[in-house]
Amino acid sequence: MLVSGAEELLADRAVERLVALAREQAPDVEVTRVDGAAYTAGELTLATSPSLFAEDRVVVVENVEKATDDLVLDATAYVAAPQTDVVLVLRHGGGQRGKRLLDAVRAAGHPVATCEPLKKDADKVAFVTQELRRARRRMEPRAVRALVDAVGSDLRELAAACSQLVADTTGVISVEVVERYYAGRIEATGFRVADAAVEGSSGEAVALLRHAFATGVDPVPLVAALAARLRVLAKVSAVRGRGAGAERELGLAPWQLDRSRRELARWTPEGLAQAITAVAQADAEVKGAGRDPHFAVERAVLRIAAAVRR
Repeated sequence: MLVSGAEELLADRAVERLVALAREQAPDVEVTRVDGAAYTAGELTLATSPSLFAEDRVVVVENVEKATDDLVLDATAYVAAPQTDVVLVLRHGGGQRGKRLLDAVRAAGHPVATCEPLKKDADKVAFVTQELRRARRRMEPRAVRALVDAVGSDLRELAAACSQLVADTTGVISVEVVERYYAGRIEATGFRVADAAVEGSSGEAVALLRHAFATGVDPVPLVAALAARLRVLAKVSAVRGRGAGAERELGLAPWQLDRSRRELARWTPEGLAQAITAVAQADAEVKGAGRDPHFAVERAVLRIAAAVRR
């Protein structure tokens, strides 16, 4: 089986799941791990050769994306004629190295697990929901969103956050609980500022922004949060009136669509354009084009709030 993709958490889980399934079938199964980056000729043949006691085996070849030429040759030959009592797992982290081997695996019809990073918020929301379901726990939809906003940039951190909340709390996990644990994270702070600005609450937005600066938050991720928030509004605005199918193609979570529809009632196309322009200017200034990055972000926040229709 080929486990391919750059998302390490999902790939690690896929490999360990395969090992666990093999152990369910044969508790004494032998597991051998091979480093593809340091592979020497013949290692795979040795690991997969019939054993004296005819034991089942699992061979996990890691770092196939750094494979030596010997590994590509040996594994390509093995894929064409695999042993019946061996489960061979090839872990490839992405890139073009070893492409000949990957093509051989697919051409032979062997299973492939694709583990690419989750980039869409909708996918991260689904991931959190699944993590909670596995733990037999529930989380309020707004709490899921708050958690993704807070730690959603790294899937391993997101999984760890779910585990911590499950271990430290009881009952349905509320948004208040998530904010108590993770309100200090940069992403959470930035999105709270963006939420207030998009709602036209200039006073609240500036107060949150100044608190963020006082606690050491860098201006760059704050501008990124403003841009992300407005980008969602612009996407939903662009497909309004074209039906639910067009909205689904955006890849946004249902709560994002619902919130954006409500908020767009207070936004004109001209106001949205002004807000996006303000963020673009702030982005350039915090990255070197301006003298005072903090002032640039605060000015952008005020311009966004002012662009909301009263």
